Amino acid sequence: MIQERHHRLPDEIYRGIQTVAFTMCLKNRCEYFISSERCIVFVDLLFNCARKFNCEIVVYLFMPNHCHLILEGTDDNANTLSAIKAFKQKSGYWLSQYEPDIKWQKDFYDHIIRKEENLRKQIDYILTNPIRKGLVNNWKDYPFKGSSIYDFSKWD
Repeated sequence: MIQERHHRLPDEIYRGIQTVAFTMCLKNRCEYFISSERCIVFVDLLFNCARKFNCEIVVYLFMPNHCHLILEGTDDNANTLSAIKAFKQKSGYWLSQYEPDIKWQKDFYDHIIRKEENLRKQIDYILTNPIRKGLVNNWKDYPFKGSSIYDFSKWD
Protein backbone atom coordinates (compact mmCIF):
# COMPACT_ATOMS: atom_id res chain seq x y z
CA MET A 1 0.00 0.00 0.00
CA ILE A 2 1.32 3.46 -0.91
CA GLN A 3 1.32 5.81 2.06
CA GLU A 4 0.40 9.43 1.38
CA ARG A 5 3.20 11.91 2.00
CA HIS A 6 2.68 14.22 4.97
CA HIS A 7 3.03 17.94 4.48
CA ARG A 8 6.65 19.01 4.84
CA LEU A 9 6.37 21.56 7.66
CA PRO A 10 4.99 21.03 11.17
CA ASP A 11 1.41 22.22 11.66
CA GLU A 12 2.37 24.69 14.41
CA ILE A 13 4.35 26.78 11.88
CA TYR A 14 1.01 27.83 10.32
CA ARG A 15 -0.65 28.96 13.56
CA GLY A 16 -0.98 32.49 14.86
CA ILE A 17 -0.01 35.67 13.10
CA GLN A 18 1.74 34.06 10.16
CA THR A 19 1.79 34.91 6.45
CA VAL A 20 1.89 32.03 3.99
CA ALA A 21 1.85 31.85 0.20
CA PHE A 22 0.11 28.80 -1.30
CA THR A 23 -0.12 27.47 -4.85
CA MET A 24 -2.65 24.77 -5.68
CA CYS A 25 -2.83 23.08 -9.07
CA LEU A 26 -5.60 21.22 -10.81
CA LYS A 27 -4.87 17.60 -11.63
CA ASN A 28 -3.46 17.06 -15.14
CA ARG A 29 -3.15 20.88 -15.42
CA CYS A 30 -6.76 20.98 -16.56
CA GLU A 31 -7.84 24.51 -17.52
CA TYR A 32 -10.97 25.27 -15.53
CA PHE A 33 -10.69 28.77 -14.04
CA ILE A 34 -11.52 30.64 -17.23
CA SER A 35 -14.72 32.52 -16.37
CA SER A 36 -16.14 34.62 -13.58
CA GLU A 37 -19.00 32.15 -13.18
CA ARG A 38 -16.52 29.38 -12.42
CA CYS A 39 -14.28 31.42 -10.14
CA ILE A 40 -16.98 33.06 -7.99
CA VAL A 41 -17.88 29.75 -6.31
CA PHE A 42 -14.26 29.21 -5.31
CA VAL A 43 -13.81 32.79 -4.11
CA ASP A 44 -16.86 32.43 -1.83
CA LEU A 45 -15.54 29.15 -0.42
CA LEU A 46 -12.11 30.70 0.10
CA PHE A 47 -13.49 33.70 1.99
CA ASN A 48 -15.64 31.46 4.21
CA CYS A 49 -12.72 29.18 5.07
CA ALA A 50 -10.35 32.09 5.73
CA ARG A 51 -12.87 33.74 8.03
CA LYS A 52 -13.51 30.48 9.92
CA PHE A 53 -9.80 30.13 10.73
CA ASN A 54 -9.13 33.83 11.51
CA CYS A 55 -7.24 34.58 8.31
CA GLU A 56 -7.19 37.47 5.89
CA ILE A 57 -6.70 36.85 2.19
CA VAL A 58 -3.79 39.10 1.27
CA VAL A 59 -4.20 38.11 -2.38
CA TYR A 60 -5.86 35.40 -4.45
CA LEU A 61 -5.41 34.83 -8.15
CA PHE A 62 -7.00 32.05 -10.18
CA MET A 63 -5.01 31.12 -13.27
CA PRO A 64 -6.65 28.72 -15.76
CA ASN A 65 -5.14 25.59 -14.16
CA HIS A 66 -3.99 26.69 -10.70
CA CYS A 67 -4.42 29.33 -8.03
CA HIS A 68 -2.10 31.48 -5.95
CA LEU A 69 -3.04 32.63 -2.46
CA ILE A 70 -1.39 34.49 0.37
CA LEU A 71 -3.16 34.04 3.70
CA GLU A 72 -2.31 35.88 6.88
CA GLY A 73 -3.37 34.91 10.38
CA THR A 74 -5.06 37.74 12.25
CA ASP A 75 -4.57 36.57 15.84
CA ASP A 76 -3.04 33.84 18.00
CA ASN A 77 -5.94 31.47 17.16
CA ALA A 78 -5.47 31.78 13.39
CA ASN A 79 -4.47 28.74 11.34
CA THR A 80 -3.52 29.26 7.70
CA LEU A 81 -2.96 25.53 7.11
CA SER A 82 -6.41 24.63 8.41
CA ALA A 83 -7.91 27.38 6.25
CA ILE A 84 -6.23 26.11 3.07
CA LYS A 85 -7.08 22.48 3.85
CA ALA A 86 -10.72 23.41 4.47
CA PHE A 87 -10.82 25.39 1.23
CA LYS A 88 -9.31 22.54 -0.73
CA GLN A 89 -11.70 20.01 0.84
CA LYS A 90 -14.83 22.12 0.32
CA SER A 91 -13.90 23.16 -3.22
CA GLY A 92 -12.90 19.57 -4.03
CA TYR A 93 -16.29 18.38 -2.84
CA TRP A 94 -17.99 21.07 -4.94
CA LEU A 95 -16.01 19.91 -7.98
CA SER A 96 -16.98 16.28 -7.33
CA GLN A 97 -20.66 17.29 -7.34
CA TYR A 98 -20.69 19.67 -10.31
CA GLU A 99 -17.52 19.00 -12.33
CA PRO A 100 -16.57 15.38 -11.59
CA ASP A 101 -13.81 15.30 -14.20
CA ILE A 102 -11.96 18.20 -12.51
CA LYS A 103 -9.88 17.54 -9.38
CA TRP A 104 -7.17 19.24 -7.35
CA GLN A 105 -3.72 17.69 -7.21
CA LYS A 106 -3.19 15.93 -3.88
CA ASP A 107 -0.89 18.43 -2.20
CA PHE A 108 0.03 22.08 -2.68
CA TYR A 109 3.10 24.27 -2.61
CA ASP A 110 3.60 26.73 0.21
CA HIS A 111 6.08 29.31 1.36
CA ILE A 112 6.22 30.92 4.78
CA ILE A 113 6.75 34.64 4.25
CA ARG A 114 9.28 35.79 6.81
CA LYS A 115 9.12 39.24 8.34
CA GLU A 116 12.29 40.29 6.56
CA GLU A 117 10.82 39.44 3.15
CA ASN A 118 9.01 42.12 1.19
CA LEU A 119 5.35 41.14 1.15
CA ARG A 120 4.62 43.65 -1.61
CA LYS A 121 7.13 41.86 -3.88
CA GLN A 122 5.35 38.56 -3.23
CA ILE A 123 1.97 40.12 -4.03
CA ASP A 124 3.32 41.79 -7.17
CA TYR A 125 4.81 38.50 -8.34
CA ILE A 126 1.41 36.81 -8.02
CA LEU A 127 -0.49 39.67 -9.65
CA THR A 128 1.86 39.72 -12.65
CA ASN A 129 1.59 35.97 -13.26
CA PRO A 130 -1.08 36.49 -15.99
CA ILE A 131 1.32 38.84 -17.82
CA ARG A 132 4.13 36.26 -17.74
CA LYS A 133 1.70 33.66 -19.12
CA GLY A 134 0.60 35.98 -21.94
CA LEU A 135 -3.01 36.26 -20.76
CA VAL A 136 -3.04 40.07 -20.37
CA ASN A 137 -0.72 43.02 -20.97
CA ASN A 138 -1.57 44.72 -17.66
CA TRP A 139 -2.21 42.79 -14.44
CA LYS A 140 -5.13 45.10 -13.60
CA ASP A 141 -6.98 43.69 -16.64
CA TYR A 142 -6.94 40.15 -15.26
CA PRO A 143 -10.35 39.53 -13.68
CA PHE A 144 -9.81 36.53 -11.38
CA LYS A 145 -7.95 38.19 -8.51
CA GLY A 146 -8.75 39.91 -5.24
CA SER A 147 -8.08 40.35 -1.55
CA SER A 148 -9.97 40.66 1.71
CA ILE A 149 -7.78 43.62 2.73
CA TYR A 150 -6.50 45.40 -0.39
CA ASP A 151 -8.28 47.24 -3.19
CA PHE A 152 -6.01 46.41 -6.13
CA SER A 153 -7.76 48.91 -8.41
CA LYS A 154 -5.95 51.64 -6.43
CA TRP A 155 -2.48 50.04 -6.75
CA ASP A 156 0.12 51.30 -9.18
